[in-house]
Amino acid sequence: MGLRPVDLARRAGISTQLVRNYESVGILPEVPRSESGYRQYDEVHLQAMLTYRALAPGFGNGTATAIMQAVHDGHQALAFRLLDASHAALHEQRLATDVASEALGEAAEEFLDGVPVISGPPLLVGELAAQLGVRTSTLRVWESAELLMPVREAGTKYRRYGPLQVRDARIIAMLRRGRYGFDQIRPVLEGLRQTGSTEALRAAVAERRAAHDRRTRAMIHGAAMLHDYLGSAGQV
Repeated sequence: MGLRPVDLARRAGISTQLVRNYESVGILPEVPRSESGYRQYDEVHLQAMLTYRALAPGFGNGTATAIMQAVHDGHQALAFRLLDASHAALHEQRLATDVASEALGEAAEEFLDGVPVISGPPLLVGELAAQLGVRTSTLRVWESAELLMPVREAGTKYRRYGPLQVRDARIIAMLRRGRYGFDQIRPVLEGLRQTGSTEALRAAVAERRAAHDRRTRAMIHGAAMLHDYLGSAGQV
C-alpha cells in the first residue's frame, strides 16, 4: 500500500514540506511517480526518514545526511567511514575533556589559598593572546561576555591582565576548547572568584562527560536503525 507525504509526516511528527526536503537532498531513496505525477512513497521511504532522524541527534544533521546519501548512492563503505569518523571524533573529545579536567583543576588549585603563583608584570592583550594561542579579538569577545575583566592602565587605557585575569583566561581557553558555552563557563569563574570553590568546575566537567555519554547512546541508537534500514532496503 502506498504512502502519501502526509502519512510520512505524521509518522515522523514533521511537516510534509520537510518530507519533500528530505527527498530532494537524498535522505530518502528515489521516489517513483504515478502516471499522473504523484509521488508514491512506501515503507522503505518511511524507514529511511526514521533512520535519518535517529542518526541526526548523535552524528549531527550534516553527517546523518551524508550517511543516507552514501547509502542511496550505493556507497556503503563511505557510510561506514562516516560512522567511524564520528565515533573517533567523540573519543578524541572524551580524551580532551580528561586532559582539560586535570589542567583546569591545577589552574584553579594554584589560587585557592588566595596567593597567586604567577610572577612578573601584568600582561598586555597581545602577550596574553600569544600565551594562550588565541586571537586578541577572542579576548575582547570574552571581555564583552563579562567572562574576563582586565584592568585598564591609567592614561593609555591599555588592557592589563594580572595573575587572576591570566588564570581566568587560561580556564576560559581550556573550557572553550572543550566546547563549553559562555553560560557554562560563567558559574565556574564566579565560584573561583567569590569563594575559591572548584565545585562549579567539577560540575561543568561532569556535565560534559554526561553529554558525551548521551551522544554515544544516540549514536548507538542511530547505528542500530541504520543496520535495520540496510536490511529492509536489501543492502545487507
